[in-house]
Amino acid sequence: MAALALVSCSRRAYLFTSFHEPADKGLRMLYSYDGYHWNDLDTVLLQPKVGNQKVMRDPSLVQGPDGIFHLVWTSSWRGDKGFGYASSKDLIHWSDQQLIPVMEHEPTTVNIWAPELFYDDDGNQFIIIWASCIPGRFDRGIEEDSNNHRMYVTTTKDFRTFTPARLFLDPGFSVIDATIVKRGESDYVLVLKDNTRRERDIKCAFAKSPLGPYENVSKAFTDSFTEGPSVVKVKNDWLIYYDSYRKKIYEAASTKDFVHFIDITGKVEVPEGHKHGTIITVRRKIVSSLLKAYKH
Repeated sequence: MAALALVSCSRRAYLFTSFHEPADKGLRMLYSYDGYHWNDLDTVLLQPKVGNQKVMRDPSLVQGPDGIFHLVWTSSWRGDKGFGYASSKDLIHWSDQQLIPVMEHEPTTVNIWAPELFYDDDGNQFIIIWASCIPGRFDRGIEEDSNNHRMYVTTTKDFRTFTPARLFLDPGFSVIDATIVKRGESDYVLVLKDNTRRERDIKCAFAKSPLGPYENVSKAFTDSFTEGPSVVKVKNDWLIYYDSYRKKIYEAASTKDFVHFIDITGKVEVPEGHKHGTIITVRRKIVSSLLKAYKH
């Protein structure tokens, strides 16, 4: 049984991984007890040590069924053929950082952006997806060859061995910032950013397996200049947080079916400076331990 399912409603809290620009300081984190109102731990939990630029952008966190937390992140804007990885039992003490070289077999890879973790409880494996640009590989449309992204994937059971990276999603346009959501039994949603110049907004696609194929890409449910969607289930609603980067604020939408969406930006509170991360559900004692460790 996945760790998420073990958390009862009365003992539930939420963590939202974060970074602040220019992303060279490291991992930050927000916490919430209701999924709507967020507080900043106001500290750096982990400083980046790997990658050409040694940044820690787009940190994605998941807790495995054994309780271990796993973190992956964008380690450089360009040049890396992998992403950063570290693990922790308590989010206070961390393993040595590694660069996981998933795209070494593609020497012309421009970048690896926003690796996103998903624990597949049916397959008893971790799925990691990310956006990469390989010039000349796909029809670019109006995009520059260096900005024409597709989603790629690898899987692992232990973060020591990984399946060969392969194409995960080619929707016919440049796509980044995708996150997998399990909506029900054999029912999955991929929330993604259409990164083409005429769009730059957030859409959904649907599949019967976490590894796809994802099809029936929806119309956008956000304005343009939005990215970095993060999804969490709160009671009967799915909340989708996203960075409205031209407005320089975080916005949010709620949905019950990933078809109809309600703008709830006015109902949420996200600290200034927060940037693209992921939300996980944890036991309240995890938050209590973090608050105690950092003397809040």
